[in-house]
Amino acid sequence: MRWLWVLLLLFPCFAAAYEAPPLAANPQAEARLKALAVELRCLVCQNQTLADSNAPLAEDLRREVREMIAKDMTDKEIIDFLVSRYGDFVLYRPPWKLTTTLLWVGPFLLLGAGAIGLVFALRRRQKKVTDVTISEAEHNRVTQLLSEGARRP
Repeated sequence: MRWLWVLLLLFPCFAAAYEAPPLAANPQAEARLKALAVELRCLVCQNQTLADSNAPLAEDLRREVREMIAKDMTDKEIIDFLVSRYGDFVLYRPPWKLTTTLLWVGPFLLLGAGAIGLVFALRRRQKKVTDVTISEAEHNRVTQLLSEGARRP
C-alpha cells in the first residue's frame, strides 16, 4: 500500500510542462493581432480592449481578425471593415467626428460645469456667513476661559 502512495506522489514529477503554442503559426501575424486587439473595444465588456476581454464575442472577433490577417488584409482594411460592421464604437479610441464630438468634449464640459457650480456654492456660502458682534462681557468671558485653558497642563 505504501508503494502505491509513493507512486502517486511521484507521478506529478514525470509530467512535462511546455510553453503554449501561439494561436497563429506565423509570429508576425500574432503580433499584428495583438496590436490590433489593443486598439479595438470588446462590444460586450465595453470598457475593455479586445485583447483584455475573455467574452465569447471577443474570442470570435479575435478569430475573425486573425482570418483577415491570414488573407493579407492591411490593418487599415481590417479596422475599416470592423467600423463599417459595428460602427465607431468598436474603436477603443474613436476618431474626432461630428457624431463623437460630445464623447471627446463631454468630460471637459462636465469639469467646467462642476467648477462653475463650486464657485457659485462658495459665493453663496460666503454671503450667508455674517460677522457676529459680541458684548464686552462676552469678550471678557472668552478671554478668561482661554487664559484658564492655557494654564492647564
